[in-house]
Amino acid sequence: MKLLRVGEKNKEKPAILDRNGIIRDLSNHINDLDPTNLNFFTFEKIKQIDLSTLDELPNNSRIGSCITKPGKFIAIGLNFSDHAAETGAKPPSEPIIFMKATSSISGPNDNIEIPNYSKKLDWEVELGLVIGKDAKNIPENNSQDYILGYCLVNDLSEREWQIEKMGQWVKGKSHDSFGPIGPYLVSKDEIKDINNLNMELDLNGARMQTGNTKTMIFNVDYIVSYVSRFMSLQAGDIITTGTPPGVGMGRIPQKFLKAGDEIRLSIEFLGEQNSKVVAI
Repeated sequence: MKLLRVGEKNKEKPAILDRNGIIRDLSNHINDLDPTNLNFFTFEKIKQIDLSTLDELPNNSRIGSCITKPGKFIAIGLNFSDHAAETGAKPPSEPIIFMKATSSISGPNDNIEIPNYSKKLDWEVELGLVIGKDAKNIPENNSQDYILGYCLVNDLSEREWQIEKMGQWVKGKSHDSFGPIGPYLVSKDEIKDINNLNMELDLNGARMQTGNTKTMIFNVDYIVSYVSRFMSLQAGDIITTGTPPGVGMGRIPQKFLKAGDEIRLSIEFLGEQNSKVVAI
């Protein structure tokens, strides 16, 4: 299944993409793709629906974030050894965990805001996973029992705020619009091998990032197990799992986003995002 949310901001309807690429309205069956409904029971309920009986929604509708109001937006840093190298960091011996404010979440094609005091806004194509039931101290070989599905994330990062200012990474990761998610929440049965998906990001038509989830230092099962040792996880929580090389901070000379830039990013089977950077 490919689930999504469509409509004006704060007025999105839950929807599903059928096999013919038609967006179908799910709002008569569930209220939204929020923690109340992001669980395995709801997914089984949706699977039983004859999609041809659902109303069609316009294919040119705005697409919102594929999930809304998660309790936690967790991120894993430096999870690709070649990305760690390009930033001058040593590959970590265990996952680096930080948080993004849930208010940073936006639709996959919404504008990305760049404040006038931002100097080093950077891009990061990432694989996100969504938790489907409450979890704590999960053995690694049981992690898939708790993962509901996957989505595309752009972990936008203001490097000056993240690295050069006092405090934690969360400050450079959490401005409004710094967390585009979607277009789809894709159920696990749609993906043969989550640890072998191609990833890419283009800036103004030029390739910046090319990678594959197989080169992650810590795979998704390990990440879920590891994070669950330190905090309980609830249905609807999202974890974004790190980026491959090619970020602006790692280029020589360094390159950062500016107003008017256009970003396209994709992960195999998870769709793509197309965003424009706008000054605020």
